[in-house]
Amino acid sequence: MNSLIYLGMRGDIIHPGIINIIREGAKRGELLVGLLTDSAIANHKRLPYLTYEQRKSVIENIKGVSRVVPQEEWSYVSNLRKWKPGAIIHGDDWKTGPLQKERDDVFAVMAELGGEVIEIPYTAGVNSSALNNAIREVGTTPDIRLGMLRRLIENKKIVRIMEAHSGLSGLIIENCEMIKEDGLHSFDGMWSSSLTDSTCKGKPDIEAVDLTARLQSMTDILECTTKPVIFDGDTGGKPEHFVFTVKTLERNGISAVIIEDKVGLKKNSLFGTDVKQELAEIDDFCAKIAAGKRAQVTRDFMIIARLESLIAGFPVSDALQRADAYVKAGADGVMIHSKEKTGEDIKEFCEKFRAAHKHIPIVLVPTTYNTWTEKELAGWGANIIIYANHMLRASYPAMVNAANSILENERSFEADSFCMPIKQILELIPGGK
Repeated sequence: MNSLIYLGMRGDIIHPGIINIIREGAKRGELLVGLLTDSAIANHKRLPYLTYEQRKSVIENIKGVSRVVPQEEWSYVSNLRKWKPGAIIHGDDWKTGPLQKERDDVFAVMAELGGEVIEIPYTAGVNSSALNNAIREVGTTPDIRLGMLRRLIENKKIVRIMEAHSGLSGLIIENCEMIKEDGLHSFDGMWSSSLTDSTCKGKPDIEAVDLTARLQSMTDILECTTKPVIFDGDTGGKPEHFVFTVKTLERNGISAVIIEDKVGLKKNSLFGTDVKQELAEIDDFCAKIAAGKRAQVTRDFMIIARLESLIAGFPVSDALQRADAYVKAGADGVMIHSKEKTGEDIKEFCEKFRAAHKHIPIVLVPTTYNTWTEKELAGWGANIIIYANHMLRASYPAMVNAANSILENERSFEADSFCMPIKQILELIPGGK
């Protein structure tokens, strides 16, 4: 008789219900735990707080577990066919809800194998979702947040980043999610934009807001969220200044900084009139990247080089030449920008860069060429998509409409349609009600 018992699990949160299933499985035979990898989880659930190796270390030391093997897919089917267990054990809470399809597939494959499906009654008083929400409320540490971006890039086809300019906008990004046919869709992290930060302060986007002031705004976001942050570093300033920036951001748990290869007074690229004279010398920008890489303490922090060639009117070949040099200087990724609405120049760059650099992340900001879908951009070779200013742009019209309505009607009743109910605001903020 086949005594191998299979248990598939994430292993990020260990609660009494999980221990009970492990105990019941061990009673019946040799318990083989199929531990879902980060990539298996990432497109269906939030990326685990612990890495696969950390989770494996915990699970294999739980009494009753005989062996831990990777489960590379969300579905159990491949591992069941590979290991051919006599039984699979699972909590009976998958009879309804999002795991129903996986349950049906498991019953079908176990019937093929002549095995058994053991369903253990749900442990009353245990709610994994509630436990996960509780962890969110407790927060995270700079070290965990710092390393999250690299893990996401390694385990997701597209890392979806949304601009945050306040604690409230950060909370929206933290909690906004949608279940679609291909799994959970949510924002993987946040973009700290110099444009939106300056605008919120009523100042022009000319790199006039210093790092200390930017970090004061970032603190509001970091204190109430757990997702990774990519920081808009503008030009990075002088190499000596950039070294200080890298150390400060890394210490605060920021995952990455993006700096652009321009010099002189900072202007917004999308509306600059004569950017051509502002492009940095390749060797100078490479030196800045190298200085930043020498300054960082951890492997996790990323320096991403933003290429302004296409904005400046230069051909794709210039952008590729610069990108190659920046990668050799130590850049952990490249971001390419364009004012063209077709996106064809971006596509050409991505495909040619990816042919030369198989594993260097490409960051896109499809503000102008926004008819292309994330799936299509991923097909070009992109890894990270940044929605760079949409939270601020969406909030401004709503505030203007509410203000105008109050002026016009001399009361606030008509403005209610533009406003979020106070009750929902209290429910959004942890501990607010």
